[in-house]
Amino acid sequence: MDRGKYATLLDPEYWVYIDRVNARHSPAVVDLPVEQERVLYDEMAAAFHVGRPAGVETEDGKITLADRAIPFRRYRLDGRLPQAAAILYFHGGGFVFGGLDSHDDICADLCGETGFAVISVDYRLAPEHLHPAAFEDAVAAFDWLEAGTELPIVLCGESAGGNLAAAVAHATRRRARPAVGQVLIYPSLGGDHSTGSYVEHVEAPLLSTADLDFYKQVRTGHAPQPDDATLEPLCDSDFAGLPPTVIITAECDPLSSDGETYRDQILAAGGEAAWLNEKRLTHSFLRARKSAPRAGEAMADIVAAVRALGEGRWPY
Repeated sequence: MDRGKYATLLDPEYWVYIDRVNARHSPAVVDLPVEQERVLYDEMAAAFHVGRPAGVETEDGKITLADRAIPFRRYRLDGRLPQAAAILYFHGGGFVFGGLDSHDDICADLCGETGFAVISVDYRLAPEHLHPAAFEDAVAAFDWLEAGTELPIVLCGESAGGNLAAAVAHATRRRARPAVGQVLIYPSLGGDHSTGSYVEHVEAPLLSTADLDFYKQVRTGHAPQPDDATLEPLCDSDFAGLPPTVIITAECDPLSSDGETYRDQILAAGGEAAWLNEKRLTHSFLRARKSAPRAGEAMADIVAAVRALGEGRWPY
């Protein structure tokens, strides 16, 4: 691919990661059947799986509801019981791809490096299940976890999962026991596509503005959508009462402006929020956390934020 301005904006070792991804997973806007796209995505995720840290144990289960069951995977670090907090994690994949296996090692690392329990949620995907299916599963998972543990809950997700984590925070903020914090990793929050990073990084490696439009169209069944905070949290008119929030974005990502805008909305409403825009990185940098030093540093920032919020500390 023509690297353009990103030839110098991104580190050489990070370009090795980008080239490996592009060799395995076609851009979302390519006209392939969704089943075939999912196979490519899962193969790509498996190729980047780096294993689980020593001592991290997993257990798969299902949240049983009246009309459906939501699969989940729980991660625990042996020898650190009881945990200080629980992380409710929502994976990325544009609401179309991904599952418990695609982000398994990322969840295992979060567990291993924080000592917290991690619960990864296998929410329903589009186009088989249109909005608000994923949001409904995310809230149901929060309800289930809240009822089943006295541990403080930190909401966490990346990309599409960051959208879901934020939507859950908005929907549950006035509960008797809301989340104690949220850490959103390059989240899609519904920002203005005509300005900021959406324009500056319209054709960024690994995620373009056209990709974002594609994912939204698939998630909504190509139907026009009114302003809806369960779909795009930045559409909310009220940002008061949200838990302490850390948004971590990539500098070379059309979504980076969403982090800044969301932080500003929370601060204006009197809340606590911080935005870290990680330099020389693109969307999906977590898969490069072991191979590219800059991505590893960003992962350390994520771990520090999750740990602090889980322990009831504001880190910034």
